[in-house]
Amino acid sequence: MSEGIIVVVVALLILAVVTVGKGVRIVPQGEEWIIERLGKYNGTLQPGLNIVIPYIDRTAYKVVTKDIILDVQEQEVITKDNAVIVTNAIAFIKVTDPVKAVYGVVDFAEAIRNLIMTTLRSITGEMELDQALSSRDKIKARLRESIADEAIDWGLTVKSVEIQDIKPSPSMQKAMEMQAAAERERKALVTRAEGEKQSTILQAEARLEAARRDADAQVMLAEASAEAIRRVTLAIGESQTPAQYLLGEKYIHSISRLAASENAKLVLLPADLQESLRGLFAKKS
Repeated sequence: MSEGIIVVVVALLILAVVTVGKGVRIVPQGEEWIIERLGKYNGTLQPGLNIVIPYIDRTAYKVVTKDIILDVQEQEVITKDNAVIVTNAIAFIKVTDPVKAVYGVVDFAEAIRNLIMTTLRSITGEMELDQALSSRDKIKARLRESIADEAIDWGLTVKSVEIQDIKPSPSMQKAMEMQAAAERERKALVTRAEGEKQSTILQAEARLEAARRDADAQVMLAEASAEAIRRVTLAIGESQTPAQYLLGEKYIHSISRLAASENAKLVLLPADLQESLRGLFAKKS
């Protein structure tokens, strides 16, 4: 009998320890525990020592109330001008209402992550490529504003959403590089053509100016020759001797230059040389 009593006592002690263990809950800081009684929500345990009814109350959920970092995976987005960009983000959320967080949605972390992905795709899809690449702050503000209401319904607060990366897809980036190279080549061709055009214009203007100056020089020479002839005419009057003398002098000077030339192998004297010389010394009749 004594052994049976001992067994019963030990069993009762074990049951008491287990019962106390099930009735005492120590919640760590940064967490809140959801308690269900017979399958129904009963209360939320705050950090510290808490007492529950053993075997009737159970800890259904352990919710972290610290800031949660959600990594939004990379995804491809088609912009308004049909360009493909790759973007991803990171979100910082906090559970402000554990009851809504666990009973309002199956998995609040996955839900908010997918909500951010779809909203980000919608916002960037309304923008053109250049605008999307240069409007991170605008996208971030619109993204946070768009998901705020849904987050509140799930007992969450979106503290911040940061766009980690937003860039053209590899194929789009290659196409942009080819386009940039083509644009540089086009500008180079335009610059070269403009230079050739300016060079042609300057050369034409130079030729025009040279022709104009040659014409002016010829006019001046003609005027000088006319003036010289006029003066010679006035000087010699009706006498032909001075004129014959001048012509003969130029005649002999030209023959001298011809004979002095290095290329001259043979000098031909005109048949009327004597007549020309006679004109130099002809006496006035």
